[in-house]
Amino acid sequence: MRRMVSVYLPTWSTDRVRRHGGPPPDEPLVTAVSIGSARRIGCACPKALELGLGPGLPIAQAQARVPNLHVVDATPEEDRAALERLARWAIAFSPVVALDPPDGVWIDIAGVAHLFGSEEKLLEHLLGRLSGQGINAKAAIADAPGTAWAAARFRGGGIIPVGRSVEAVATLPVAALRIPSQTVATMQKLGVDRVGQLAAMPRAPMVRRFGKDVALRLDQALGHAFEPINPLIPHETAMASRAFAEPIGRLEHLQQVVRHLAEDLCGQLVKRGQGVRRLDLILRRVDQKGASLRVGTAKATREYAHLAKLFDERLETIDPGFGIEEMVLVASKVEPFAEAQVEARGIDAAETQDVDLSRLVDRLSAKVGSARVYRLAPVQTLVPERMVKRISPLAPPTGEVWPENLPRPPRLLDPPEHVVATALVPDHPPALIVWRKVRHKVIHADGPERIAPEWWAGDKDGPSRDYYRIETDRGGRFWIFRDAPMAEGGRWWMHGFFG
Repeated sequence: MRRMVSVYLPTWSTDRVRRHGGPPPDEPLVTAVSIGSARRIGCACPKALELGLGPGLPIAQAQARVPNLHVVDATPEEDRAALERLARWAIAFSPVVALDPPDGVWIDIAGVAHLFGSEEKLLEHLLGRLSGQGINAKAAIADAPGTAWAAARFRGGGIIPVGRSVEAVATLPVAALRIPSQTVATMQKLGVDRVGQLAAMPRAPMVRRFGKDVALRLDQALGHAFEPINPLIPHETAMASRAFAEPIGRLEHLQQVVRHLAEDLCGQLVKRGQGVRRLDLILRRVDQKGASLRVGTAKATREYAHLAKLFDERLETIDPGFGIEEMVLVASKVEPFAEAQVEARGIDAAETQDVDLSRLVDRLSAKVGSARVYRLAPVQTLVPERMVKRISPLAPPTGEVWPENLPRPPRLLDPPEHVVATALVPDHPPALIVWRKVRHKVIHADGPERIAPEWWAGDKDGPSRDYYRIETDRGGRFWIFRDAPMAEGGRWWMHGFFG
């Protein structure tokens, strides 16, 4: 199902100026445009808007209100060029990105939202990255571009649930339909202020009065009419495409075409001395609806057969509709790739080298997701839950080792579970514990091992822990701890199990 992100950049012109050596954020900044013989505000930064300076206000009047106002001549060409660079940056979120000038970008996230965890996390990550670059942005996700556009600009952004486009747009002003301001003024004179009012009008009179373009924009905003977008593919990006005289739709045909596309693409990368790290497959159906798939590799490669296999299982999720008329394979992320000699004097060089696990990592990542493929590396710490960290499966050895002669259970509970314990002597090992409603009599105990807070890791006020290795009458060998002395109300916790 199609899911579109509309990114709205309300102060794009001033944000661009400020990012390239403009005044600091606490000083008002506006851009000036010439309208006839008058110079007026074209774009105002958030600080200027707080002072009551908005687009359309004469520059002379604005400077009279705010003497320290910074005024820069508007440069639409530079704004658009910067917007295109921003759209190219946004390809990191999805292979289907398009310009929405002068102040927006489209991103089709169908099939890629799970790579970020959810649509909410994707939107949070996107806006966080833009804010970190000094860009004021709002964004909305919806089923249709028109719905997302209206929500980003007139609802403050957010996520419109699947199938709720009509409800989300009905209460918005008619200006949310992307129609000329003159038409909006005419509607308002007739008492039509909201999209829902326009949608409730009889279709034929509405078209005769306002035109077919308004009816089309209304259908696009409500999600009733498909609106294609033109994906941005940088000219220098390696890509391969196939257009078909007769649409195709069978899985085996799609897999065969992907293999041919991967072979053509790898041929281009050979000439460039590059290897691919991320591949985007874009499919266009005969009804102009599209779909996209994205796969990544653990390291740069040019083996087309391996790259094609990464798409095999994912292609089963594609709905071909009435057929697919074009397929495009894009190398959206590449790295320099040096040739390696694999055979010399009849001896296979792979026999003297480490086993290459990159293919296995790529296949597993394509099947279960890259976030679930990792390996664990030791961390120099005594706090049990911090003794390992996740790293890339192909990352080089970190050089870290665990402290020696520290008995640790092979399995830890995260988080530790509360235990009811009875100790015969205060601040001694317990003689009896109740865990998960089961009573255990302690027949042997070793300890304590005190682990103090690590102030350098932010545990300034954390309590010390006294760990004990205990053996029970049921044969269990547990690792428990008390988080404070008995006099201070310390509680017991189960943290792990020994074999």
